[in-house]
Amino acid sequence: MAGNSQRRNRRTSNKKGATVGSGGQRRRGLEGKGPTPPAEARKGHAKQRAANAKVKRAASTQSRRPSGRGSKSTSELVAGRNPVVEALRADIPASAVYVQQFIDNDERVREAIKLATDRGIPLMEAPRPELDRITNGLNHQGLVLQIPPYEYAHPEDLAAEAFDAREDPLIVALDGVTDPRNLGAVVRSVAAFGGHGVVVPERRAAGMTAGAWKTSAGTAARVSVARATNLTRTLEAYQKAGLTVVGLAADGEVELQDLEALAGPVVIVAGSEGKGLSRLVGETCDLRVRIPMPGGAESLNAGVAAGIVLYEAARRRA
Repeated sequence: MAGNSQRRNRRTSNKKGATVGSGGQRRRGLEGKGPTPPAEARKGHAKQRAANAKVKRAASTQSRRPSGRGSKSTSELVAGRNPVVEALRADIPASAVYVQQFIDNDERVREAIKLATDRGIPLMEAPRPELDRITNGLNHQGLVLQIPPYEYAHPEDLAAEAFDAREDPLIVALDGVTDPRNLGAVVRSVAAFGGHGVVVPERRAAGMTAGAWKTSAGTAARVSVARATNLTRTLEAYQKAGLTVVGLAADGEVELQDLEALAGPVVIVAGSEGKGLSRLVGETCDLRVRIPMPGGAESLNAGVAAGIVLYEAARRRA
């Protein structure tokens, strides 16, 4: 009997359960950990392996086009929880979302995963050292968005597509504009006022980055952006095709309300705020137009100036 009593006591003393002073650890351990991650984010799952293979194939083909009608930019990475969520909300094109292994699953992470899953964007699990490497040590917070290379049109295609549609081309060219948000604003204005595209120089100029996509408010998906190897030669080619090249300049010889050329085939050239048009581009323009500013401002940024002139062009063509 004594032996039986000792065995019962041992069983009682070894019984598992919460004890006084546990701080609720037992209860927290029973709480749920949120929704199950999608198959693409689960390590070892067949869908994740397929997604990994897809991204590797895409990465292997992201080299720049040597020639042809257009060209591609290089891929871009957006790092950080807030930037990634904002980019996904703005429907910026994406080829993959990298999620750090064992990431702290907060609201932003869950939203990023849901948005990516809804859009069919592959989710890639990666250890922190790998994310540190691909972002060059940026504070990625365990989330990285990969944006595929933008496919630029050829400058000649913008005018050709307008003529094919039996419309007079209305094109905006940017000279020395380096802020992607200005490019995005111009793309948005071109879409709003019935333009046929935007031309940017290949070097020392803003390209279609995540910032430009976001500022365009989605209109970049339907407005072509072309990249010119030499902007001056591109403008001369437009002139030979019958387009009038109009440069925006604070000291222009024609005021906007007197610019009859806006009713026909035209290229509007906007320079950077402060510097304006470069010398060669300014000399190539058929006309230089100024925007009256009763408030006395010295200059407008490219996005605002192009929007004003595009509105006047749309009004004359209505």
